[in-house]
Amino acid sequence: MADPIRVLVVDDHPVVRQGLRTFLDLQDDIEVVGEAEDSVSCVAEAARTDPDVILLDLRMPGGDGVEALQGLGSSRARVLVITSFTDPAAVLPAVRAGAAGYVFKDVDPPALAAAIRAVHAGHVLMHPDVARLLADSGPPPGAAHLTARERQVLAEVARGRSNREIARALGLAEKTVKTHVSAILTKLGVQDRTQAALYAVRHDLG
Repeated sequence: MADPIRVLVVDDHPVVRQGLRTFLDLQDDIEVVGEAEDSVSCVAEAARTDPDVILLDLRMPGGDGVEALQGLGSSRARVLVITSFTDPAAVLPAVRAGAAGYVFKDVDPPALAAAIRAVHAGHVLMHPDVARLLADSGPPPGAAHLTARERQVLAEVARGRSNREIARALGLAEKTVKTHVSAILTKLGVQDRTQAALYAVRHDLG
């Protein structure tokens, strides 16, 4: 049996954290390894517990979710934002800071567990309403300059595939795929594969 998905729950309300922990601890393949109440404690707990997925509230006193995302730096954790806030002014900075997905706080518990599994598996996950808001922001500079091959590679990145898997699917050398990915990140003006995948999802390239 595979190791459980290690989850860090970050929310400023103790009752919310306890509710999430109670439900998630009932899942055979999910383990809550820590809790945090703001951006500072989120970064500290992520370093201490090394989670696979961080379930992150967007609005918290003493440092919001965007600050937490920026502070995570080289953490390997995938971040799933859980929020009731849909204003693009709040959503877009969080996505650009590296969030791998979004769900709203009224999400059904089983759907939340499924979202955690999907994000952990490398998928980009956003509520349809948020995806529409992101699409309205338009493409980032340089997107129009992607080559046909780079668009193919970007579509595979959006599916959560590794460089090795993309190379196998497209009949390319792994080194060539790595070069394409670097070019894609540069042209889109994004920092990592997650942000590139988000672009592909927003513009229906996946």
